[in-house]
Amino acid sequence: MVRGATVWLLLTSLFFYGYWKISYLPLLIISVLGNYYFGEYIKSSPPGSKPAKILMWAGICFNLGILGYYKYAGFFISSLNEIFQANLAVPKIFLPLAISFYSFTQIAYLVDAYQGETKDYKYDLLSYSLFVVFFPQLIAGPILRHDELIPQLKQLKVFVFSHKNVAMGIALFTLGLAKKVLIADNVSPWVAGVFNNANNVTFLEAWIGALSYTFQLYFDFSGYSDMAIGLGWMFNLNLPINFNSPYKAISIIDFWRRWHITLSNFLRDYLYIPLGGSRRGEVRRYANLLMTMLLGGLWHGAGWTYIIWGGMQGTYLMINHGWRKLGIKLPAFFGWVITFLAVIFSWVVFRATNINDAVAIWQAMLGMKGIVLVNDFKSVLFWLSGLGVQFESWREFPYLPENYKFSFIVLISVFFIATLTPNTQEIMQKFKPSWWWSLWISGLAIACLLSLNRVSEFLYFQF
Repeated sequence: MVRGATVWLLLTSLFFYGYWKISYLPLLIISVLGNYYFGEYIKSSPPGSKPAKILMWAGICFNLGILGYYKYAGFFISSLNEIFQANLAVPKIFLPLAISFYSFTQIAYLVDAYQGETKDYKYDLLSYSLFVVFFPQLIAGPILRHDELIPQLKQLKVFVFSHKNVAMGIALFTLGLAKKVLIADNVSPWVAGVFNNANNVTFLEAWIGALSYTFQLYFDFSGYSDMAIGLGWMFNLNLPINFNSPYKAISIIDFWRRWHITLSNFLRDYLYIPLGGSRRGEVRRYANLLMTMLLGGLWHGAGWTYIIWGGMQGTYLMINHGWRKLGIKLPAFFGWVITFLAVIFSWVVFRATNINDAVAIWQAMLGMKGIVLVNDFKSVLFWLSGLGVQFESWREFPYLPENYKFSFIVLISVFFIATLTPNTQEIMQKFKPSWWWSLWISGLAIACLLSLNRVSEFLYFQF
């Protein structure tokens, strides 16, 4: 029964992946098979030995070779053409779905095998394959480690139906779906208009666009993670938490303990620490922080905007660690304001089509193109006129929503949800099977279903 259920779940997960574009299913299968056997050969060698090290690096190169060709070949060739004025042919390669996620998952497995952390586990090909391709987390994480899932597949209770886990899974899945379709999708229309017209937007438009993307990205990605964890619960499997109210962070260090937690852990354990971490002096520590975040930015996408975003995050972390050494403690609220603003400005370049667009939006946000507000603000902010603020009629703001008052109400509401209310994990800690829970989760589910009248992909599908 156990083996049959595992086979069925593996086949359905492969079907789930292949349904999007079946031509890339063989690539996923090759990646899984290659990494499994690399792992087995590494485990058959003494931990930390030279043969094990050679095999580990061969396996890492195997993964990076696949990832580099499909995700970065076009970017690097285009960059070479621009730098050296060359005319090299740029290959047109369609990015396979989830390639960054399943590549990083398996690189971590190979490193753990080299370090002897898998020797106490007997992993068969079936269990390993399901660990990589388990459909709830395959597309956009969370990024799993082998000991977070495979040992669960060896427990008989996982294959026994649980009313409680199904009820909790449905509740969390619905909360995640609500984040996506009721919040993220409703602020997304205010993003494209601004970022597609970066050179023309005004102060107000730039801030609305930047804030809208800040909340769209969080509720979109964290919503997916909640849905993945909820689906896992339905199968009696526990997936790691990936978000913990990151916009409540009071420092950038705190932010990266809360945002995309599994990626943060990967970057720390498999890049920052192997580079030397903080063990080789302060200068090397800051260099390691910057290098780790630059590579983290490149992981997100093949483009200079992602590299600059990673560089900004690395610089933020360097400043944060340097400030800590001074021993000067900021008030929590002041730390939160600085952190939140720094994150908003970094999301601008993350979302922008190119560096010039990001700079144009930053300039507008900083008032370098003038500060122009709508007439409706005169009664509240009239004193700003003494600071050079101008007021215009609404027709001067073509890149904002038609119903601008509604956009402000929504953004303010979403802001309070992200920064003041309990997150989904905290809500689920209070879960009790009751009529009250049934009614409000059912109401959310109905609202979500009624909102599924438009196609809106998850943002992290592209990574």
